[in-house]
Amino acid sequence: MQIEDAVKCALSADRLRTYENAVADLDTRSAPLELYLWNARISAAFLIPLHIGEVVIRNAVADALTRIHGPRWPWVQGFADSLPSPTSGYNPRRELHRAAARCATSTAQVIPALSFVFWQKMFTQRFDVRVWSRCMDAVLPGADPTAPRHVTRAHLHNDLEQIRRLRNRIAHHEPIFARALDEDYAAIQRVVALRCTRTADWMAGHEGVTPLLHRRPR
Repeated sequence: MQIEDAVKCALSADRLRTYENAVADLDTRSAPLELYLWNARISAAFLIPLHIGEVVIRNAVADALTRIHGPRWPWVQGFADSLPSPTSGYNPRRELHRAAARCATSTAQVIPALSFVFWQKMFTQRFDVRVWSRCMDAVLPGADPTAPRHVTRAHLHNDLEQIRRLRNRIAHHEPIFARALDEDYAAIQRVVALRCTRTADWMAGHEGVTPLLHRRPR
């Protein structure tokens, strides 16, 4: 059995078909497994900026909540009541209650226990007055001071949605080669720069996404 056939059998024909079709559609000379490996490599390279972006933005939100509700904000009923609590679908209030109950007394433990979507939901319109009109300048000093806060908040929410979709595909080992990956990286860079431009520059000096973008199989 040829190595290509063995790998295709191990990974499954259905999984490889996406890459076979991409190579055929692009009329390239590359083999499907070359594209598969490149997809895996760039997915791995995104883990560093995704890591930094997620930690930075959740710390920014936690900073804002501390300024408004105090250091024990996960247990402040007023904050919990401000969160949406739909009867179906994702429920931020329920997630906060569960994380706060598990972690008992440590806000530092609650923060990483909350999902990425929880932090993203903090940038919906309902928090314009409750949070971002009060402390955006302090916790996101990289924001354009001439732009209305609600506009900055909306743009940030959109960037986080783009990042969340990329993050989920990578987490489930799905293809990302068809995405505009340069725009995905730019979204992460913007998010980090809102919190700290020096951290964004540091991340840019250590990320491996950009070099790989130029080495995609053709």
